[in-house]
Amino acid sequence: MLNIAYVGFGKSTNRYHIPYVRQRPDKFHISRVVAPHIDKRPEERAALEKTGTIFSTDIQDIITHKTIDLVIVVTPAPTHFTVARQLLLAGKNILVDKPLVATAEEASKLVDLANQKGLFFMPFQNRRFDSDFLTLKHVLNAGYVGRPVELELHMDHYRPNDAKLTGSPMETTWFDHGAHLVDQIVSLFGAPQTVAYDLRSTRDLSATLSDQFEVNLFYQDAFKATVQSSETTVNHYPKWILHGTKGSYIKHNIDQQEYDLKTGIMPGDPGFGQDAPQDYGKVTYYNQNNDRLEKFIPSIQGDYGSVYDTIFETLVNEQPKLVSDDQLLTTMRILEAGVTGTNPHIVNFDH
Repeated sequence: MLNIAYVGFGKSTNRYHIPYVRQRPDKFHISRVVAPHIDKRPEERAALEKTGTIFSTDIQDIITHKTIDLVIVVTPAPTHFTVARQLLLAGKNILVDKPLVATAEEASKLVDLANQKGLFFMPFQNRRFDSDFLTLKHVLNAGYVGRPVELELHMDHYRPNDAKLTGSPMETTWFDHGAHLVDQIVSLFGAPQTVAYDLRSTRDLSATLSDQFEVNLFYQDAFKATVQSSETTVNHYPKWILHGTKGSYIKHNIDQQEYDLKTGIMPGDPGFGQDAPQDYGKVTYYNQNNDRLEKFIPSIQGDYGSVYDTIFETLVNEQPKLVSDDQLLTTMRILEAGVTGTNPHIVNFDH
């Protein structure tokens, strides 16, 4: 069993991390939680204290704790680099929530430091275990659409009054949502040759922070992947649109884990995270006899806790990390280039 600690005890920690860890008592024990305001969630705190978790407001309580095997950093994004570096220097394995850091240079420094010390360091890319993403991978691997030609990935909301006017690039929608979407594309197809960026401020025209993006990633063999997000979309785009030389696949709705977690339905509850049949994606394709076929693809069950399963396998059984150093650095380069220069613009990565 691994002893773990959290730096940060806000919404993300209590929604996307702890409920899944508590489903794995044979692998993880939450030893400590450090946060500046540990009394804001008294019920959640009390439940953890019953299992032996110790709460405090001083990160030194984690740094000096010799039996902690992994620290999860879930602090405000602009603090990630400083906190992660402090923990790595103290000899701690760390998992860092998204967005990881502000620049590729910062990411490279942390990767180098972790490797020099023989430590685990990885971003929390839980959306590699979205049901819709797992099902999209299945469609690609099964060859339903033939050679992929065009892929669109959307993350849309309608939040017209939540514009943030100023701040760091890490507080843009591009770094917030794009950190997941770009990672999903990179995990499937690797580094792109060229990327075309369109980042805009749409809710408040005086804002210096963008809140909408459409980014095209161009690859070999005439393949293009598009990641797009909007905060002013009343009628959402399909989550996935895939076209290939033999067919197309469209999946409209997002992973049900997101909906369930927001309504208080937790991992382990009956039906948690399961797609209804009407939410399945549909593939339309031509078979070897040139018959046009339509087929609904049952959604593969998603599980954000699988990130922790992979970490256990890495730390205990020396398996490769879920997110490789090359992948995290590629994602960071793509993210950083989007907020560098005037939009729209094009960046060549093929060098």
